[in-house]
Amino acid sequence: MKHGEFIKHVHERAGVPKDMAETLTRATLETLADRLAGGEPHDLASQLPPELQHYVRPGEKVPERFGVEEFIGRVAAAAKVDGETARRGVRAVLITVREAVTPGEWDDVMAQLPAEYSEIAEPATA
Repeated sequence: MKHGEFIKHVHERAGVPKDMAETLTRATLETLADRLAGGEPHDLASQLPPELQHYVRPGEKVPERFGVEEFIGRVAAAAKVDGETARRGVRAVLITVREAVTPGEWDDVMAQLPAEYSEIAEPATA
């Protein structure tokens, strides 16, 4: 998936302007990188568009453990948005990441996170 397509999906799913979609993507990927261990940030980054890879900072520090609500709070603070906008943004970014990477890579990412993360990353059903 190309960078422009990725941001367009986030923009449409979150219902925010494109510049805010870029900001929410950065904040979400950086926060996700804080949560992942081992080589997983590097593996994930390798499957993202080149313009987004540096947001997933592989191997910079020890991963932190925190739940979805704290994840959303961190994204809200980093993106300077309210909690509801952050929640929509996190959901939009995670769904788009899920589509952008291989199923095996997505499974590897989700294996490091509690089940509550998979609930927010599920596409809406009709």
